[in-house]
Amino acid sequence: MISLAGRDILHGWGKFVLTGIGLGLLIGVTLTMAGVYRGMVDDARALLNNSAADLWVVQQSTQGPYAEASSLRDDVVRSIRGLPGVARAANVTYLTMQVRHQGVDVRAMVVGFEPGQPGEPGFLLAGRHITRSHYEAVADLRSGFALGDRIRIRRHDYTVVGLTQRMVSSGGDPMVFIPLKDGQEAQFLKDNDAILNERARTAANPGLNRPGVPGLLAAVQASQTSNHNVNAVLVQVLLQEQTGLAAESVAAPIRRWKHLEAFTREQMEEILVAKLIATSARQIAMFLLILAVVSAAIVAFIIYTMTMGKIREIAVLKLIGTRDRSIAGMILQQALGLGLIGFIVGKLAATLWAPVFPKYVLLEPMDAVRGLLAVLLICALASSLAIRAALKVDPAAAIGG
Repeated sequence: MISLAGRDILHGWGKFVLTGIGLGLLIGVTLTMAGVYRGMVDDARALLNNSAADLWVVQQSTQGPYAEASSLRDDVVRSIRGLPGVARAANVTYLTMQVRHQGVDVRAMVVGFEPGQPGEPGFLLAGRHITRSHYEAVADLRSGFALGDRIRIRRHDYTVVGLTQRMVSSGGDPMVFIPLKDGQEAQFLKDNDAILNERARTAANPGLNRPGVPGLLAAVQASQTSNHNVNAVLVQVLLQEQTGLAAESVAAPIRRWKHLEAFTREQMEEILVAKLIATSARQIAMFLLILAVVSAAIVAFIIYTMTMGKIREIAVLKLIGTRDRSIAGMILQQALGLGLIGFIVGKLAATLWAPVFPKYVLLEPMDAVRGLLAVLLICALASSLAIRAALKVDPAAAIGG
């Protein structure tokens, strides 16, 4: 039997294709929204992978260092290194801030790390690792920095000596790695004016500036300008198994005896994915639901309008004995064809504009498959209104005025 849907589409193919392109752009936005969520999850996991840690030891009663503020003394790492099952442990600082380059502020996560320990950049695309104890930096490509650039972090200038890739925070901000001592100073040390004011207050305090106690004031002021805090201790354990039992066996005594909080990889991933980006995930889910409803409404309106424009032709088909099933199949095929064209256009559009987005957009193949099935289902359901209207057409309308 001749395809009625194909004949009708060829008769007005221009309008049909333009409608499919418009629907495709809407589908492209839907696929992009799903890719934004996937990108957020991938950024969170990339952050954990880049740390190369099995355990995160942070301040007690906090979920730091990524979801909450965490501060602990840097000498804690010594006692952790002596625990059974610990292979390596290192201090690290994390600070999201504006890094200035040539008068422009770039939002980045500044990481203070110990060379050769967990927390350092895993690989470089260009340049070299940090070899000096101060004023050198390794930056992610998304920061826009190049080798040899001079960037300003707080009061000091740093030279970019290495470039890496996919080293980002859970929010998608590029990472800038600097030596640990510099990271401690950038995060915890006050500016010069605040230090001068604090020294004046200390000198005016009779309890801290006692006559006849030489060296007391100088010692107090020296303690105010030195810092020994970090945000977390990254721990690698021996014989880490897939189940995470080895990491948990090391974490238990840290929680009990060190009065600190320790998170395994699975627990930290749950904090980042299930808690930190949970609100964003729900918001994206609402957008996807709204876009699905809008897409269904557009397809239903278009198919219904196209069907109402062919009332006389449908009446003629009924008059010559065409079965209702064939008429319904024609309308359904048109709706599915419109959805298929829209999906192809949407997939191409999402693939083309995804790299332009400021945040990472991850388009997974399985999301595309699920999106195709959802589009076809929505188109099939949306065509039901037009099918009902077509089946109610009176064959006498073919010979009526």
